[in-house]
This record gives sequence, C-alpha cells and structure tokens, in this order.
Amino acid sequence: MLLVAELVVLALLTSGATAHADTVVLAQVASVDALLTNIRNWLMGILAGLATVFLTIGGVRRVFGGGDPGEQEKAKEAFKAAGIGYGLAALAPLVVTVLKGIVGA
Repeated sequence: MLLVAELVVLALLTSGATAHADTVVLAQVASVDALLTNIRNWLMGILAGLATVFLTIGGVRRVFGGGDPGEQEKAKEAFKAAGIGYGLAALAPLVVTVLKGIVGA
C-alpha cells in the first residue's frame, strides 16, 4: 500500500504540469499624492478609533467607579488620552501636508 502511494506521488511530481509563480501586486497607487492621502485616511481612522475606545473606557470607569477617587482619576486620564487621540486625528491632514512638502508631491 505504501509503495502504491509513493508511486502515485512520484508520478504526480514527474508529470509535465508545472506551476508558474506570477508576481502578485497587493496594492498599487497612481501617485505619491494618492499614497499620502491613503496614509492620512488610515492614520485618522486608527487614531479616532483608539480615541473612541479610550473615551468609552473612561466613561465606563466614571460610571462604575462610584465614589472611589482612584477610579475617578483613572477615568480622567482615559478622557485626557481620548482628547489627545482626537486632537492627533484632527492634525493628521497637517502631518500629511508636511510630508508632501518634504517629498515634493
């Protein structure tokens, strides 16, 4: 039985069918300007998403913290982190504009 399986594998390997590896392009951008615009959009989305997570965490800690001053302070820190995240997301177009100036696009 093992000999038959080995012969089948050998026959398949020595057959004339060969695979050709084609180059696969995962992403293609028309220009550097389009690339930087895509980077800006992704950066804004990621920062806004993380800021929303921190805002949610801060709200949950604020509500469920009760009178515990430690939890209230952690909630304030989470709100501050969310504000910084939203601020950075708002500044992402400025960062991309600076990159365009450096690259010359």
